[in-house]
Amino acid sequence: MKKYYLYKIVCLLLLTGGSFSCTSDLNFDQVNDLKLTPVFEANFSYFNVPATAFVSSTGLEYQWAYDEQEFDVFRDKYLNSYLQKVDFYFEINNTINRAYVLNVVLLDDNSNALTTINFNVPAYSGTTNTITRTEIFENMRLELLKRARKMRFLIAMEPGPTLNANSTGSIVLRSSATVYTEIQ
Repeated sequence: MKKYYLYKIVCLLLLTGGSFSCTSDLNFDQVNDLKLTPVFEANFSYFNVPATAFVSSTGLEYQWAYDEQEFDVFRDKYLNSYLQKVDFYFEINNTINRAYVLNVVLLDDNSNALTTINFNVPAYSGTTNTITRTEIFENMRLELLKRARKMRFLIAMEPGPTLNANSTGSIVLRSSATVYTEIQ
């Protein structure tokens, strides 16, 4: 029976002490100072073009190749309003004994070029031949990126040894994007 009364007294003291504890005024205006800065990373584009893709069935060399992709990632108005910066990371590996010029062209709805990213890719000479570069889009350049709806990859072959149906090697592009946003 004493335990029961002791238990009641302790509970009563805790309840009484809790009602006289210190409090402070809550400031709900702090929510106006909230700033979220999420960062997203994603694979962007990839291709692997073998040396034989630059040789026709009759044995003649093609001097260039291209591919075009839809690119309407930034069409979403909510993403555009929060977008602060975009970094494109490119890695190009050439194992063909010819040099190339690679142009990545961002196009608008009417296929007008907004901006071009140029890469001079040296010929393979038996050692690692990897080029890496980061292109940063912010301020005015970011506004151009927001208008982009297509992306064109143009590969032009530079003068050098003749390629044929037995030529080895390839040119490989890997790219990724890091998107920085700010929500207030």
